[in-house]
Amino acid sequence: MTPLIRPFPCTAPDGAALAGDLCLPDGAGPFPAVLIRTPYGRERHHAELRGWARRGFAAVAQDVRGRHGSAGRWRPYDREADDGAATARRIREQPWCDGRLVASGASYAAHCALVLALHPDPAARADAVIAAVPALGLAETAREPSGCERLLSRAGWWAAHGDRRDSDDKALEQALDRDPGLLGHLPLTDLPRRLGRDLPSWPGVWRARRTPLPAETARVPLLAVGGAHDPFAADTLDLWRRWAAPARLLMGPWGHALTAGPGPGARPEHRLDLGELYTRWARAALTGRLAPGRSGAVALGGSALWLPPDASARHPAPYRFGDRAGLRMPRGGEFTADPLRPVRSDDLAVPTTGVPDRCLLVSPPLPRPLDLLGEAGVRLRATADTPSADWAARLVALTPGGAGELLAVGVERRGGAPGREEEIRVRLGPLARRLPAGTRLRLEIAGHHFPAHARNPHTGEDPVTATRTRPSRRSVRPDGSALLLPAIAPRTFADSLDPLQETCR
Repeated sequence: MTPLIRPFPCTAPDGAALAGDLCLPDGAGPFPAVLIRTPYGRERHHAELRGWARRGFAAVAQDVRGRHGSAGRWRPYDREADDGAATARRIREQPWCDGRLVASGASYAAHCALVLALHPDPAARADAVIAAVPALGLAETAREPSGCERLLSRAGWWAAHGDRRDSDDKALEQALDRDPGLLGHLPLTDLPRRLGRDLPSWPGVWRARRTPLPAETARVPLLAVGGAHDPFAADTLDLWRRWAAPARLLMGPWGHALTAGPGPGARPEHRLDLGELYTRWARAALTGRLAPGRSGAVALGGSALWLPPDASARHPAPYRFGDRAGLRMPRGGEFTADPLRPVRSDDLAVPTTGVPDRCLLVSPPLPRPLDLLGEAGVRLRATADTPSADWAARLVALTPGGAGELLAVGVERRGGAPGREEEIRVRLGPLARRLPAGTRLRLEIAGHHFPAHARNPHTGEDPVTATRTRPSRRSVRPDGSALLLPAIAPRTFADSLDPLQETCR
């Protein structure tokens, strides 16, 4: 028999009516409860609610303030802690709840779950939290840690969800069909007018400042779930590392949709039943059966292996620029970064004629398979002739047949005296991948990665409000520059973990 979905209304501290749906297990209860708070429509979670109920949990999905069925004004990342706390207290008052509560969510809903897990009031605080592909905050999702603006993802999200009660997931796609140069228009603050609707919250996206969640004060267990191809993979790892209470990490070769969106390197062994894993972890967390400390399992894409997160190399292996055994520079280190002709994030092709728009480096074919697990980065000795410059590093794997696969991207912003040589570190983020023998590595150093990231105008002005641009001449010096890869000793089937066991012990 299909578990019944019924309404579960709640009132926010200011009186706003919050719409929710409830699904109860068969039997008299009481039961442990799960709360999912989402801006994307509670109805999308009905199958998930039924899955929790079949496994013995009372499950609630709620529309956040101002979205879909809930009253109030929709202001992303605002008032989620207070509204979640009011809902948690109401759930614990119900006769079907045994007093234990798991906060769960993915993407924005993971933010809602985390602020509830970190709430100072024990009566409101969740007893355990599942945070999948967490969008940690307004500023954290809008910018790279270096300050570079994540233009495409934020424009898409705000076009679809910003300042409206419902969603239009194809809003940006349709706008780009009408105006392919939409994201190239300056200033970026003019985007709402070009989209053809009000977005009063759009300027505030770029004024927001990072306010890291106080993970160091956490008192309840965490299950952090991420994808190696997810834009928030580094945030997921950072959250897991900083969490003070017992923390488990599950990271697979997935995108933002996790197992529903497998990326390059995904294998049949990575098709986990996340519903079963979540419920088994929740039972272990609520009964105090999780061991202290941090552990978990990370899939090594391109292989069938799951490895411990701390299996990464202590000293990243350097591929030095200009070294025949490292990275050759077939065109030298001089190039021009022109905002009017930026290197495109949606095109892996490299032009072979004209003024170079990037520094190109290529390795010889790998003589044997290479296992990478951990943080990758680039160390540069470089100059720019403009007062502000972004340094974009893109790492691509080239198969023996010449096909390219994006492995990692990082963007670092620097300002200073034009023409002064600097040492620049560009974080490429986490890698978890086995590259087969014969693969060549291609590294590109450029001044832009557009439209994924906004273009630096090179004038010293704010890229969000700038209306004029200028080209920037760049020079990368081979001496002192290197690609730093987290190579680990080759692993075999005997080293593989059981991800379900590792996350639930």
